[in-house]
Amino acid sequence: MIKNLTSKEIRNQRRTNRSKRNNIAHPTKFRMVVSKSLKNINVQIVDDHKMKTLVSASSLDKDLQNKVKKAKNKTEISAIIGSSIAAKAIKGKIKEVVFDRNGNRYHGRVKAVADAAREAGLKF
Repeated sequence: MIKNLTSKEIRNQRRTNRSKRNNIAHPTKFRMVVSKSLKNINVQIVDDHKMKTLVSASSLDKDLQNKVKKAKNKTEISAIIGSSIAAKAIKGKIKEVVFDRNGNRYHGRVKAVADAAREAGLKF
């Protein structure tokens, strides 16, 4: 299905796809993908060569609900998710990843996830 896109929308779409293409299938590192909705945020560490999700964390996880309810805003929830994914990754012997922001801008909740994961010991 082809939409009628303006030239600006086409440029933005190509730029987004180009940035995704650079992150996919890194030869030595796994990919940490951040996806967000208006209410929730999900983070996965994916092995592109085996096409499997190794570790995941979400604001909907039952083991994180106590911390999520105490958070004041969505940015704090994102920081909780970032530290949780880093702890799970280090427990699974994953130390370095490639950060895939999934087309989102690197500020706000996406940046909070990345900063919290770095502080918890994960390297990008």
